[in-house]
Amino acid sequence: MDKQARIFVAGHRGLAGSAILRHLQAVGYGNLITRSRQELDLRDQAAVERFFREERPDYVFLAAAKVGGIVANDTFRAEFVYDNLMIQANIIHHAYLNGVRRLLFLGSTCIYPKLAPQPLREEYLLTGPLEPTNDAYAVAKIAGITQCRSYNRQYGTRFLAAMPTNLYGPGDNFDLQTSHVLPALIRKFHEAKVGGSPTVTLWGSGSPLREFLHVDDLADACHFLMTLPDERYQQLIDDQLVPALINIGTGEEVSIRELALQIRDVVKFDGELVFDTTKPDGTPRKLSDVSRLHGLGWRHRTGLAEGLKETYRWYLDNET
Repeated sequence: MDKQARIFVAGHRGLAGSAILRHLQAVGYGNLITRSRQELDLRDQAAVERFFREERPDYVFLAAAKVGGIVANDTFRAEFVYDNLMIQANIIHHAYLNGVRRLLFLGSTCIYPKLAPQPLREEYLLTGPLEPTNDAYAVAKIAGITQCRSYNRQYGTRFLAAMPTNLYGPGDNFDLQTSHVLPALIRKFHEAKVGGSPTVTLWGSGSPLREFLHVDDLADACHFLMTLPDERYQQLIDDQLVPALINIGTGEEVSIRELALQIRDVVKFDGELVFDTTKPDGTPRKLSDVSRLHGLGWRHRTGLAEGLKETYRWYLDNET
């Protein structure tokens, strides 16, 4: 990507999009295009058509999405499927119509079957039933992968789908009703500490294993993929086994119980953990296989301990 290329970061105010925007600015890209939700409703096909026709971006980072944790996914199922289908369908289609050179579509590793072999390889897509609590979101993202593949095959576009593992970091959502597990735990432990509570209650048994990727590492990986040499990028698009799909993660996992203990130490909460086993655990294990990305030469840089400290500092500075 030329430093003066016109680059549209869709969803630039979200966790992933804001990190991508920061990263691109930091490495010298000077022609970045953004729109807030108030300025451009990405679910509105006519508005998206007009935006692409007027702005003519060369590259697109499609980080715009309706996202949330297990509670939000299971509660707002209609919004999760409708909003995501509309956003991605509009952007991918009009990127094609307006000659976008490369598009990176971000999804999530929740696209893989609930009981798929571990770690999750890209070829496990559509090999079994999804986790029921987030299948609406997952189906929407699978549709986006299929759309990228279909447009590449029929129209010769160069659209790549990247599936990050669980993200966290500055700019995360700390709302207890809609957030993911890591920021929710940070807030719970902080509020328990401030309020003098003797315990913190967590959903489920604490046994599920999860992988966490710092959002700044995600941004670095996205930039890395979008600037691959043409031959290597095209190989990802044309791969016969898993065309136009790649995982982004650390390849490292931790149990929810272990994560909670680490966060308790970071927050300096002295109370006890209580696990409410009447609540669902979700997928028992979700570790991404990142061998394809490692094979291209990219690895994460931020360890979980360091990332948790940074995220808690951001929470204190911005959310309290």
